[in-house]
Amino acid sequence: MQSKSFEKFAGVCGILAGIVGFLYSVAFIVIQRRAPNLGGLLAALFLALAGLLTTAVVIGVYNRLRETDAAFALWALVLGLAGALGSLMHGGYDLGNAINVPESIPANLANLPSQVDPRGLLTFGAAGLAVFVVAWLIGKGDQFPKGLGYLGYLLSILLVVIYLGRLIVLNAASPLIVIPAVLTGFLINPAWNIWLGLSLWRGHN
Repeated sequence: MQSKSFEKFAGVCGILAGIVGFLYSVAFIVIQRRAPNLGGLLAALFLALAGLLTTAVVIGVYNRLRETDAAFALWALVLGLAGALGSLMHGGYDLGNAINVPESIPANLANLPSQVDPRGLLTFGAAGLAVFVVAWLIGKGDQFPKGLGYLGYLLSILLVVIYLGRLIVLNAASPLIVIPAVLTGFLINPAWNIWLGLSLWRGHN
């Protein structure tokens, strides 16, 4: 049974997730270079908040896409929740370190991978797989605009590339990380979340 009130709530959360995701990119890429402490604090806060908002979005998407293929929609839900909760925990971990900076060689400790989301395995890797499955289901059904599915394919590829870049290259200044991160953070991810949110808010096509 469809929950119209939850779909609208998920829609608002999707729009907010798009805005918060953009603010995360501003904090992480722009502010952190000029004011590392403030940028790190804001980036951690926005990352955690985006993860929390996304939990509602993935449930709203599942509720609609299960009409197309229940099993694949459930798989996308599990991956999506893993990515959202990974983002929430990763942001919370970073926020705790930003508020109370470890006293012993903070710069070195900040470079260690998050224990709950190593190199963005959930935030980027699992989330990218979830978006790919959602995009495929959008193409199969008629619950969302087809163009949203194509945007989802692009986003899923970029998210997986970012994860692999953080895992293999590690250097945040490398073009292999910077270019996909800028495209994703400032354009594709906000557009995906806002369009998804608006689609959920408005109801079925």
